[in-house]
Amino acid sequence: MNFTHLIENIPDYKVFLTVEEMDASSKKLAAEYPDVVTLWEAGKSKEGRPIYCMKIGEGSKNAFLFGSPHPNEPMGCMMLEYFSRYLCEHADFRKEFDYTWYIIKSIDVDGTKLNEGWFKGPFTLYNYAKDFYRPIGNEQAEWTFPFTYKNYKWDTPIPETRVLMDIIDRVKPTFMYSLHNAGFGGAYWYITREAPEVYEKLYAAAKKQNVPLHLGEPEAPFIPEFSKAIYKMLGMKDEYDFIEKYGEGDPAERMFAGDSSDSYAGKYGTFCLVAELPYFFSPKIQDETELDYPRREAVLKGLKQGLENDNKLASYFDQFRGMCGPDNHFVKIIGRSLDDREKNYATDVNFAMENKEHDKPCKVSEEFDNLVIRQFYQMLAWGSVIRGAKFERARREGTPEADLLDRIIPEMEQELKTLSAYVEKETQYSVVDIKRLVGVQLESGMIIADYLRGK
Repeated sequence: MNFTHLIENIPDYKVFLTVEEMDASSKKLAAEYPDVVTLWEAGKSKEGRPIYCMKIGEGSKNAFLFGSPHPNEPMGCMMLEYFSRYLCEHADFRKEFDYTWYIIKSIDVDGTKLNEGWFKGPFTLYNYAKDFYRPIGNEQAEWTFPFTYKNYKWDTPIPETRVLMDIIDRVKPTFMYSLHNAGFGGAYWYITREAPEVYEKLYAAAKKQNVPLHLGEPEAPFIPEFSKAIYKMLGMKDEYDFIEKYGEGDPAERMFAGDSSDSYAGKYGTFCLVAELPYFFSPKIQDETELDYPRREAVLKGLKQGLENDNKLASYFDQFRGMCGPDNHFVKIIGRSLDDREKNYATDVNFAMENKEHDKPCKVSEEFDNLVIRQFYQMLAWGSVIRGAKFERARREGTPEADLLDRIIPEMEQELKTLSAYVEKETQYSVVDIKRLVGVQLESGMIIADYLRGK
């Protein structure tokens, strides 16, 4: 099927929509096309905000698309903003594609609101980091699906996950698209199972928008690669097995969340896609030039660098950690990560030492990923801890705790600025246009949906 018209008419978005703007747009679309769109409140968030779902079309197959499974990833929200309207305006497209589309623009509305500080720009590494928010694993819509394996059991999905479970169970989608995106790098994809017929088409979708492939390290060392920059969808079982093989002690003691949407929908034979696209790009991420030392050396150096950063961050966080109550969402994920930093470091080092792939010469892209991009993600940890400290400071006026926070917050902010200046210098990054990223994400989804339609 030809997607040229669909892709070429994506608006030149300059900013990301807030939750209120998305909700208003969905209601407006339903009012304009009452015979095409069914809009309903599919549930409520942890904080009681409505989560809206749209049903568009009457095709023979069901597709389920949902945005902001991680709330610092609003790119998919913009894709769904455009795609939902396009579906309504083009009856011929709906008929030819023959899907019924179920769409949730933002599944984590609470977390999305906590990221809105950077949604309107300017888009810099520093601004993204200082207003960044990501919930801890056991509060993520994507990672709290029921899961039982060996010594571990998770059976408390959060309200947002229950919304997803309800729709998956009711519509049993042929195709499901969890709309994630990365922060830095290039394009890469996760799919449920091998599908060699689509790989070149996915590459072409990225090339069309001048978005290069991500040729650095995978997000986790245990992820199987089907093809260059195309990986098997990961689940909690994979993480358990990895910790069991390379770590120490019971893996269940280090796990604190559930399984993924892909794993849950697997019982219906659903084919799932994740297309990871970056806000920021450096040409180094696609440089496959081989260096004169093994990949293992860069991996180990990056791991040590990360541990040293975590130790410094912990020295600040530990000074006010006791003040943080359960309503301080900013520091939960960082606290857990810092608690496990020594164990995680040891596990990753063991894997790096045993993995034969690390004997190969290190590529520029792999060096860059290990030694520079890793520090970009460390910026996000600093930003979260600073936000957590400011959250506590706001309610402690006139107390000794306020004096402590007044001292350490500027020190932490300077650490973030110093790290940001280093990363910006080393990356020489550019900001990728939202329109181009939506183009890759949307065409990737259409490629998979069309592939499944043929099946």
